[in-house]
Amino acid sequence: MAIATIGGTRLHYEDHAPEGRENGESVVLVMGSGGRGRAWHLHQVPALVEAGYRVITYNSRGVPPSDPGRAGFTIGDLTADLAGLIEHLSAAPCHLVGTSLGALVAQELLLARPDLVAAAVLMATRGRDDHLRAAAARAEIELLDSGITLPHRFQATRQAVQNLSPHTLNDELTVSDWLSVFEQSLSPCPGLRYQLAIKPDPGRLAAYAAITTPCLVLAFADDLVTPPHLVAEVARAIPGAAHRLIHHAGHYGYLEQPEEVNRQILEFFRGVPADPLARTHHTTPTGAG
Repeated sequence: MAIATIGGTRLHYEDHAPEGRENGESVVLVMGSGGRGRAWHLHQVPALVEAGYRVITYNSRGVPPSDPGRAGFTIGDLTADLAGLIEHLSAAPCHLVGTSLGALVAQELLLARPDLVAAAVLMATRGRDDHLRAAAARAEIELLDSGITLPHRFQATRQAVQNLSPHTLNDELTVSDWLSVFEQSLSPCPGLRYQLAIKPDPGRLAAYAAITTPCLVLAFADDLVTPPHLVAEVARAIPGAAHRLIHHAGHYGYLEQPEEVNRQILEFFRGVPADPLARTHHTTPTGAG
């Protein structure tokens, strides 16, 4: 893992490419709240590298071993970090994949620096919080602020119920493996509290009408954290965005249904015109698939 200092913030990243393709088309993967870039390495990184892409993952501000950041950092700060990293690595114009908070960051980058992105896949995203999702975020912040440390087994069980599909939870062998992984991977994330405090501004849905970059918006049918109806609002707001629904998948759909998610990503990227002028006129019809 290498280090890039972007505007005074140290970001840890990994850079993978097929031999001889180090300067080829790049894909930058942006993880959600408290998530480490290594989560992409199970399924997405191997598939993208095999397809010939240079693939960059990183830990965002707040996620160790990147800098923890200070209280009150914003979506704008995370967006500037991502823009700076893409420029630092000479990866533009890159293909971008973001999930959850990572998708919110990607959407802001498409507005602020469209020159850096050739195409974007936005997974489990949203343009606003409904009442339940806002209450859940407040509750999580209150728990972190209380200083209470919950038993690892309880945390692992809660993580599974919140983020996995019933299709996974009802499979005895599979859910046992997931619970073991969650228990073993739990570790402190000092910046999680700051990331949880970042909420989408409902006014941004209207702003997404200015996005001209080709986008694929992926929803996960059993997602409790970012339900499909909130994802669909983003797809409708972005002109020409493609919209797909992945079944038997919760918030961690990219890990539960990796073959389908990877297929959607690769087919979409291959269909984006390579010529920048052609991309300005590229549109893809919206629809569930």
